[in-house]
Amino acid sequence: MGVIQYVSGALLIAASIIIILVVLVQESKSGGLTSAIGGGSNDSFFDKNSSNTREAKLNKITKICTVVFFIVTLVVNIIATKF
Repeated sequence: MGVIQYVSGALLIAASIIIILVVLVQESKSGGLTSAIGGGSNDSFFDKNSSNTREAKLNKITKICTVVFFIVTLVVNIIATKF
């Protein structure tokens, strides 16, 4: 195994662990069917300005790590087929 395989494997493991931890830390969104039936609308100041909250940062980290995981997985598969 070459250096590329070790580095890509380490990136995959790191991204996987970060995704798992960040998803576990996030709070569940329990608005589902209840708000659909009851017409629950949360147009509060907090909801409109939620881009600076902890949850928004966790969502952003999750999206970034998921993209990194996806790209590294594709690169590993492409490299594996060439060698």
